[in-house]
Amino acid sequence: MENKSHAFWAGLFTVALLLAIGAAAFFFNVDRTVRVPYDLIARTNVTGLYTDAAVRYRGLDVGKVQSIHFDRQHPGQIVIRILVDKNAPITQSTFGSLGLQGVTGIAFVQLDDTGANPAPLESSPKQIAQIPMHPGLFDQLQQRGDILMRQLERVATDVDNMLSDETRRQLMATAASLQHAADGVTTLTQQMAPAAGKLSGTLTTLDTTLASTNQLISSINRPDGPFETNLNKVGTAAQQAGEALTSVDSSLQELSSRVGYDTLPRVNSLADDVRSAVRSVDSAAETFNANPRSVLFGGAPHAAPGPGEAGFAWPAAHANR
Repeated sequence: MENKSHAFWAGLFTVALLLAIGAAAFFFNVDRTVRVPYDLIARTNVTGLYTDAAVRYRGLDVGKVQSIHFDRQHPGQIVIRILVDKNAPITQSTFGSLGLQGVTGIAFVQLDDTGANPAPLESSPKQIAQIPMHPGLFDQLQQRGDILMRQLERVATDVDNMLSDETRRQLMATAASLQHAADGVTTLTQQMAPAAGKLSGTLTTLDTTLASTNQLISSINRPDGPFETNLNKVGTAAQQAGEALTSVDSSLQELSSRVGYDTLPRVNSLADDVRSAVRSVDSAAETFNANPRSVLFGGAPHAAPGPGEAGFAWPAAHANR
């Protein structure tokens, strides 16, 4: 009897424990969140999206996908029924798109808002509001596939042109030119090495020269320095020279006055005497030329009186006429 009683109580405890574990699991796992239904209207592919997929609002979990079905009233249109937390900020400008979870290919609904209309979007099980579905990244890539393919084809053509024989020859020539330039730089570096070694000594000499120059400038700027002293001496000499020039100018003016008032009249008188003497000499020369005998016998014969003069008489031949 004791063994049967012990077994009965052990079994009853086990059953009670299992019931308690089940009740606890149900209590902790039951979802008490109040969710509001919305319909996402998709006109693009919903590849990878399944029932119970996550619904996220800018990355935060706010609900799950309840069902996916075709819209019988609009062929080609897909209606995605989602259940969203009532506290989620769903507005009139909210839209949905598909997002992919890593590389698994499993999709989820990503909700976002443009902010154009912040008014809340009211929804209820009796009147379910609709949210537009925008193309996701994968759909955008598919829509732009033709453009991307053309661009890739153009890039491939450009690459093929770049790898042509002529381009390769040009690249080889460019590489050879660069190598030649690098060799020139290496040679120049080797030639500049001795100069670089002397640079420290040159800098030291330059520092010494600058120090001497500063000392010279300081000595020049001193009021009692040699520069100021020599300038004063030059000024004094210039002043003395100016005084000497003033004295010379006075002497020259006095000499000019004497020459103008005393010497020039005498010179003019002397010139008149010289002109008279010259005229006398000219007269004597003419007399000598006309009558050389006058030098030996003295006195020049008087010329015969002309017509109208005293003692003039007409010649006989002219009188007979």
